[in-house]
Amino acid sequence: MTQTHKAILLAATMFGIAFLAVFDIVPEEFAQWAPLAILAIFPKVWLGQSSRCSLTRSAK
Repeated sequence: MTQTHKAILLAATMFGIAFLAVFDIVPEEFAQWAPLAILAIFPKVWLGQSSRCSLTRSAK
């Protein structure tokens, strides 16, 4: 699965939770914190393959 597909799936999940909250299927409090929780649970989606920051060295 490409990075673009993962990002689209993540966004669709967030929209789905918001949609369920509109119709009172999930509680409003859950829907408010769900996007942050999803990003915390699945960091590879928004961080990419490497979870480390790649810093360039200017001096060797």
